[in-house]
Amino acid sequence: MTGQKTVTTDRESPRVAVIGGGANGEHEVSLASAAAVTRAVRELGAEAVALTVDREGGWHLEGEGAVTPAQAVAVLTDCAVAFPVLHGVDGEDGAVAGLLVMTGVPFVGSPVRAGALAADKWATKLVAEAVGVATAPGVLVRAGDGVCRGGGHGPHGITLAPPLVVKPTSAGSSDGVSVVADLAELPAAVAHARTAGELVLVESFVEGREVDIALFRDAGGVLRAGSTLEIGVDPHGVFDRDSKYDGSAEFRLPARLTLAEHTAVERTARLLYDALGCDGVARFDFFVTDAGVVLNEVNTSPGFTERSQVPRMFEAVGLGYVELVGALVDAALTGGRA
Repeated sequence: MTGQKTVTTDRESPRVAVIGGGANGEHEVSLASAAAVTRAVRELGAEAVALTVDREGGWHLEGEGAVTPAQAVAVLTDCAVAFPVLHGVDGEDGAVAGLLVMTGVPFVGSPVRAGALAADKWATKLVAEAVGVATAPGVLVRAGDGVCRGGGHGPHGITLAPPLVVKPTSAGSSDGVSVVADLAELPAAVAHARTAGELVLVESFVEGREVDIALFRDAGGVLRAGSTLEIGVDPHGVFDRDSKYDGSAEFRLPARLTLAEHTAVERTARLLYDALGCDGVARFDFFVTDAGVVLNEVNTSPGFTERSQVPRMFEAVGLGYVELVGALVDAALTGGRA
């Protein structure tokens, strides 16, 4: 759809419900994504209907204010397609996909299964390892589990050698993430992670370049890849929330990869897209190490402003932001999922 600012449908002016906000820590990020998608839908000549979920889970309709859940569903079912850009818990984790499936509204994005699996970093690891994709050695710390500094096995006695990365299994935007250089710091890091989610993942720190790639399946069924993107971070640090959103992060497109490394990154992302059952656009975050490609995480509802990573990746291969939004809407309308 490059260069073509229309949405291909059998309706002259399709109604597109854009859903943003969310009752979680990524509320503001989602609002920015939703505002950008709304602008793009209108530039495409379609009618954008903006629905917002507030921090308490209430629904709001642009121009009318608060509406009941029943009224929100009525609005959704009066639209040709929905474009949810909810990030985090009770959004991209399959919750909004389930609502849209049950109400029969075609939508942009992954179905319930893929959203739920990708939103759980432990589940993602299990799927990845089952299909032969390398991940960092890790241990799941469940709610109520105490953490010892070694000695024993399982969550009560972490035997992984530092440095370690400690993070909640379900939160996004790097909330609750810590790097632990000494096992004495581990209990505090787990407690910090629990401020963003009850289940905690403790992983070995992976030394490598952080390289992302995004994929989406278009209306013709072709799985299209954006450019690789390399994130400039301290070799001993993580891509944290501040650097994600304050504009200080250094992105290189394409990433500095050999042909073999690029092939491995894209091949692995395609394998995971299908293994998880993704649809719409998904971003795959990897570490490229001397030993090969290691999965970090999968995001089925990545940040989606004009300057977010995923739109930049597709812009770098000739698909601008408005055209990308149009291609995703086309795919949802022609996919027949609902």
